[in-house]
Formats: sequence, structure tokens, C-alpha cells
Amino acid sequence: MTSNQHWVGTWAATPAPADSVALSSPTIRMFPRISIGGDTIRVRFSNAHGTGKLQIGAAHVALRAKGTAIMPGTDCTLTFNGSGSATIATGALLLSDPVHFPVAALTDLAVSVYLPAEIPASFGVTGRYARQTNYISPPGDFTGDETIPAGRITDDWYFLAGIDVLAGPEVGGIVALGDSLTDGNISTHDAYCRWPDQLARRLIARTSGRPLGVMNQGLGGNRILNDIRGDSGVRRFDRDVLAQPGVTHAIVVLGINDIRNRRGLPDEVVTADGMIAGLAQMATRAKARGIKLYGGTLTPFENETFLRGAYTLEGEAKRQAVNGWIREAGAFDAVIDFDAALRDPNHPTSMLPIWDCGDHLHPGDTGYNRMGDIIDLALFD
Repeated sequence: MTSNQHWVGTWAATPAPADSVALSSPTIRMFPRISIGGDTIRVRFSNAHGTGKLQIGAAHVALRAKGTAIMPGTDCTLTFNGSGSATIATGALLLSDPVHFPVAALTDLAVSVYLPAEIPASFGVTGRYARQTNYISPPGDFTGDETIPAGRITDDWYFLAGIDVLAGPEVGGIVALGDSLTDGNISTHDAYCRWPDQLARRLIARTSGRPLGVMNQGLGGNRILNDIRGDSGVRRFDRDVLAQPGVTHAIVVLGINDIRNRRGLPDEVVTADGMIAGLAQMATRAKARGIKLYGGTLTPFENETFLRGAYTLEGEAKRQAVNGWIREAGAFDAVIDFDAALRDPNHPTSMLPIWDCGDHLHPGDTGYNRMGDIIDLALFD
């Protein structure tokens, strides 16, 4: 590492609690698609929601082939302070040692991790929402094998929190902080249709402009103010935005789940002013760190069927008030108007059917790609 190089996140997943997951000493093989490439990488693992120490028996990285397989000749052992195994303290993050591993932009990697201990459901496994097919083996260390026996499949990221590349001083990073619409809920598995995926593809394809990694910190169900399925936006902002390696820009799209109040708890009912205050705090904290923060408007959800009855006229008034503040207050460095991009111009409280997955809350694949397409790339120059 030379004096002018720095680490930049090329891929990320939000550490969140998995639902009552038990693991019997397996090898887990997961397939993150990175954004920018590089010659040297490191891998981040998280035990954020564990109730005890997590033992890592072995971990490897390789290029993906098909199914559970890696490409022959690409397997590389990861070490931690020079050792092939490590223990992650309760609630902590673990960085691998840097490894020379030349990789091109938009490459599918295979990260394999062996967990030697039995992990009961009470442990608190960290990992959620991959929207991709990953594999869990029967008991045993298969991290260096070309293929692993697939005891079962999962669409979660277990303990895998990020991949960084060593980059020059001109390279920056974009964090996408959001809920299921950033996470890509309902999008086709293994199709990479989330809007941060599309943004990464567009940034890589352009012939000029600053190189930028894209880190998707979308978390289904996430809210600005109240915890659910993980930490709230204001709680996780420092970890998932400010602490991300090389971050220079971020996009926040949060608020719909605050309005919807999925659990129906009276003390989780929010006001538009409360949501605005939370978003304003994020803008202030980003500015203090020299990070440009862009506000994404909240998309329409009239008559949603994902949670029947969640849409109300009162909730719509809150959405309009928050969107008006995002557009007009000047708190953010720029506005990305996802609402205008997805709404039906003849009925702006609902999503245009071509962009709708059918539940009137989440976009489909074309809608997610449209979200990635309407972002002005000049914002990142």
C-alpha cells in the first residue's frame, strides 16, 4: 500500500439479525458482485447481532463459476493478522488481511467461510436479504474446494459485511442507505436488478468521470426513527455510511416504513416533522464528514397489497410533506426524485403499472432499473 492509496468499498451488506437461524458447523459460500475492481482486496465480516463470540475456522475468496463452484486456479486463502482462523468479539467487525487478488469491475466473487462451532438459533446470526442464491454445506470445512456439497440454499448474507479494494486517491465510494426498495425486495433473484446495481453498471460504463464503488446498505423494513429487523436509519448511519471505507457520497431513501408502521404500535406512530428531523440529522452528520448526501424522495404506495391497510390518507399526507421538504429545504446536496420517476402522472399517489411489481409498494425489475437510470451521474464528478 503506497501513501496515496486508500481502501474503498466495492460491495457491502447491512449487518442485521437473521430470523432464528441455527448453523451446524457448515461452510457457507456466498456470491457478491463487486462494483469497481482492483489488484488488492480485503473482506469484512460482522458479528453485530451475535450474543457471543463467533469463531471463523477458515475463509477463502475466489472467482465464481456456476452453481456452488469456483473457477479453477482462483482460490485464495484469507488470513486475519496472519492466521487462517479468527474469533470475532460479540457485536464486532473483523477485517481480513489484504490479499493480492486482481479482479475486474462487476465481477462475481465467491466468499467461503467455515464456522467450526455449532451455532444455535439463540446465538443471533448476523445476515439478511441477499436476493441471491447462496449455499450452506453439511458440517465440514469446504472453503478451498472447487465445489461444495449444498446441504441447503439461502438468500441471505451470513456474517459477510463488505469487500474493499485498494485504490488511488481519485477513487471514491457511494453508499445507498435505504429500505426494501434499495435492498431490491421482490426483484428477480440472481438478476442484479436493484437500483444500486444499475447505478454501478452505469458508472462503470461511462467513459469519463471519477471511479466510484457502490455499497448497497439497503435493509428491508428499515425506518428512519424506530428499529425493526435491525437498527433504525439514525442509529446505523454512523456504521453503515460514515464508517464505510472511502465513502465520498451517499443517497438516503428512507421513510415509507415509518409511515406504514408495520407493527401498529402507538409509540411508533411518526409525524412528518419527526421524520424530517431524522433526515436532517443525517444531512448534518454527513456534511461534518465532508460526504455529499443526496435525498431520495419517497415513492407512491397507494392501495399497496404487501401489507393491506397500511396506506392511508393520513400517511399519504406525511409522504407528501416529507417529499416537499426533501425537494425544497436545501438540506441535502442534491435531490434524486424517485417519486417523480415512478409515479403515475395521471394518478400521482400510485406507481405507474409498468414500474410496479404488482403489490403497489415495490417496483419490479424494470422499476428498480429505472430508479438507477434516473440518477444524474454528474452528481458524482
